[in-house]
Formats: sequence, structure tokens, C-alpha cells
Amino acid sequence: MTAHRTGTWTAQQARKLMNLGQRVSSFRFLIRDRDAKFTEAFDEIFVGDGVTVMKTPPRMPRANCYAECWVRTVRAECTDLMLIYDERHLRSGLEEYAEHSNAHRPHQSRRQRPPDQGEGVVVPMEGRIQRRKVLSGAINEYHRAA
Repeated sequence: MTAHRTGTWTAQQARKLMNLGQRVSSFRFLIRDRDAKFTEAFDEIFVGDGVTVMKTPPRMPRANCYAECWVRTVRAECTDLMLIYDERHLRSGLEEYAEHSNAHRPHQSRRQRPPDQGEGVVVPMEGRIQRRKVLSGAINEYHRAA
């Protein structure tokens, strides 16, 4: 790893990312800031695969707040609690956490409902409660037994 990341290094990392194969087709947008390490070569790698590159507005640090919040939450609730062995282990842990966050974790902006839960979902208030361990017990999900 280089001590000072340059545009060449960043473009190389983008090429590695785009070698994901079929998953690349699910990417529609790349939102990035205006750091000098994101060169035209970096953008062209994504544009060549049909991804729209969007730059945050100049001198608007809050424009990237949603991504920053997500990264902070993933670190605090997932990766900081794990001893990561390799890239495959990291990816599986992040996929499990993303599933938990989208399907079970309460979000304040959605009135304590997860993103995948619609407005009309009714949660039963009676019945036994069951626990399911996520990330080998680092997180627990609770459900009413059917």
C-alpha cells in the first residue's frame, strides 16, 4: 500500500473493483467527492461500464453525509467487532450486516422501521419472542414466534 494515494493508485483500485463480474451491472451511480486523487481515468473506468459518476458539490461537506453515516455505523456495529481473516470473510460479514440493516435494524428516519419494511406492516404484540444471532452473536435480532 502506498503512503500517499495518487490518481494512478485510485484508478488501479477502481479497475480491481470493476472485476467483480456480474455484480457490476447492479451499480448505477458512483457518488464521490472532488479530491484530486479521483482523476478522469478513475471516472472513465466506471463510465465505460455504464455507471453514472456524480461529484458532490464544491465546498459542501454535508453533501456526503449519508455515505459517511453508513460507514460510521458499519464500523461501529460490524467491522470493529470482528477479527477479519481475509477478504472473503470481510465480504460475508458485510453482506450479513447489510441484510440485517435493511431488513431488521430500526431506522429513526423511518419511524423505527427498517428500509425493507413497508408502511402497512403490522407487528404482532403478543406471542413468544425468539432471538436470532447475527454476525456470530455480535448482534441479536428479535422476532415474535408465529
